[in-house]
Amino acid sequence: MTSRLPVSQTEHLPSWHAELHLGFALAGERTVLRENRHRGPLRVQKALYPEGDAVCQAIFLHPPSGIAGGDQLAISVEVGAGAHAQLTTPGAGKWYRSAGAEAAQGLAFTVGESATLEWLPQETIIFDGARARMETRVELAADSRYIGWDILCLGRAAAGERFENGRFDLFFRVDRGNAPIWIERGGFDGNDTMLSSPVGWAGATVCGTLLCVFPELPQQAVALLEACRKVIAVDGANHGLSALPGILVARYLGNSSEAARLWFAALWEVLRPACCGRPAVIPRIWNT
Repeated sequence: MTSRLPVSQTEHLPSWHAELHLGFALAGERTVLRENRHRGPLRVQKALYPEGDAVCQAIFLHPPSGIAGGDQLAISVEVGAGAHAQLTTPGAGKWYRSAGAEAAQGLAFTVGESATLEWLPQETIIFDGARARMETRVELAADSRYIGWDILCLGRAAAGERFENGRFDLFFRVDRGNAPIWIERGGFDGNDTMLSSPVGWAGATVCGTLLCVFPELPQQAVALLEACRKVIAVDGANHGLSALPGILVARYLGNSSEAARLWFAALWEVLRPACCGRPAVIPRIWNT
């Protein structure tokens, strides 16, 4: 079902207020995109099946190509019992310089019993002068599975730009059976001392986090960490892996979004068979 969400705010606002809700369900042996409702410039055009019926892939489209000051984006995804959804993006997300208004994006993922969700976006670029807030919440059933990453770039490295003005705030929470297993909150201003401090960003411009959660992780954590630690970031940047109670975490800190994405993709190739029971198949959209 594809439909338009009811309009709850005045049309033709100077900033975009957009919503997208996706609902995935298992129909026989096929995962289907049963709900696809939107308001404003957020879209998923169609369900894709690059691996066959079991995995439904959805590509988030944001036609304005970037998020400006005052924009408010809300994305909610529900993966029903036994279904398997993979979400990705066609290119880097961009947060533009703001004249003062804050832009925000909220992600709410709910993964049902024996269901699987993969969140594999390309990098997010925070322009100098942006005022951005990103919030992600993942609700997992007792036996559901999740693997996902986020890569954050401060400034446009190709243009020699640094994040010297503006504000960025981040909140990320993962709950398993209504109990938190991961909570991360951070925030800083442009040229914040934390960006240059050795206990913070240490002068780096790109950081990334990969999270992997599945029921058998406690029994497989040692072997998976050993395998993942053999995968080295191609740029030699700082990186590390940890297995916390119920969740495996990988961190990247360096200056190349491409290197961060390649490292996470290589880790995903190791982790996906254990987490999802399937070999890694690189989304075609990454090569376009």
